Amino acid sequence: MAFKTVWNYCVPLAIITVACLVRTARCQAVQAENVTVLEGGTAQISCRLQNYDGSIVVIQNPRRQTLFFNGTRALKDDRFQMVLFTPRLVRIELTNVSVSDEGGYFCQLYTDDTHHQVATLSVSVPPETPTVEVKQEAVEGGEVELTCVSPRSKPAATLRWIRNGREIPGVMSQQDNGKTFSVSSTIRIPVERKDNGAALSCEAFHPALGGQKRIRHYRLDVYFAPTVRIVPPTGILREGDSLSLTCSVTGNPLPRNIQWSKINDTLPERAEISGPTFQISRLSQSHNGTYLCQAQNNYGRAADHYTLLVYDNVSVTTTVPPTPTTQPITSHPATPTLLIPRVAPDPKDPGAVVETHSAVPYAVIGGVLALLVFTVICVLIVTIWCSVRQKGSYLTHEASGLDEHGEVQEAFLNGNDASQGKKEYLL
Repeated sequence: MAFKTVWNYCVPLAIITVACLVRTARCQAVQAENVTVLEGGTAQISCRLQNYDGSIVVIQNPRRQTLFFNGTRALKDDRFQMVLFTPRLVRIELTNVSVSDEGGYFCQLYTDDTHHQVATLSVSVPPETPTVEVKQEAVEGGEVELTCVSPRSKPAATLRWIRNGREIPGVMSQQDNGKTFSVSSTIRIPVERKDNGAALSCEAFHPALGGQKRIRHYRLDVYFAPTVRIVPPTGILREGDSLSLTCSVTGNPLPRNIQWSKINDTLPERAEISGPTFQISRLSQSHNGTYLCQAQNNYGRAADHYTLLVYDNVSVTTTVPPTPTTQPITSHPATPTLLIPRVAPDPKDPGAVVETHSAVPYAVIGGVLALLVFTVICVLIVTIWCSVRQKGSYLTHEASGLDEHGEVQEAFLNGNDASQGKKEYLL
């Protein structure tokens, strides 16, 4: 009984529900498709028709302005073109899309009942290559503030700073400009002289870039006071030589003017200055002194000095070869031969004379003579000492013999046994 009641109730309900679904499916005569396109690109807006019986089809823009009426253009906008009109599909094309074209496009079918669907057009705006703004000059020992700016994107772009392959955290800010967004990232970093020319980069990421990124490269421009170093010449400078000094200068900005001067004196008349180079030809001892190189820019001054010391020309030493003459030079075997100093012409300057020196240095001769004198004196002292010692020994033995003879004579006078005394003497 219960089963019969449920059957009588549920079956009619199911039949009614299916009938309603079928009717609804028949009434759904228009279908629209949503579209997303990049700014500047081309969008295709499609309206799919079901059970089309030749009724009127109208397509309107988001401002409800009619674009096409049954395939006929109604709005004078050449960017819109009807590319397809069939009983099943109506398609229009929009070129050079901008964010102002965003919104819902209406597909309407006028039958006994008006049916419409909305195709939503979304416009994505990828970011351009970001720019870098510097708030103030970067000076050695201070800080620099850098701001990376992406002025326009939709949706908002993501920014990050990179230095030496590492990310530098920045302070992010975002501004809504209506349909687009402006994004910026600011960093503050301390700078030194060594940071001048250091490379940084700002990277912008966006879904419309398909995994790629827009990069802005930037090099730090750090200002600092100059440094000065004089590059000295090599070797010893003598009279007649030439002097060339180079003043090596660094700084940012690089000093344009380099000043040369001489401490407590004026520059020589023969001095030639060409930028960082300082030259003097035919040096003399009057050029001796301390020379100064100075440079400056807006951030400081620096200087370096060089002390010039010019030496006399070195005399040329030559040996006069023996030549046959009417008065030959004779030498003793124990005495070294001395060559008399003479005057010989300088091969470079025939008018100049250069004094020549003896082949055997006088210091060596003096040393040999002193050694000989010392040896003779030592031999004389030893000889005298040996002579004196030998004479003293002879006198001692003579005195001892006289004493023994006196004792024998005294024993004879006293009547002692002469043989005994003799024996004692012999002993």
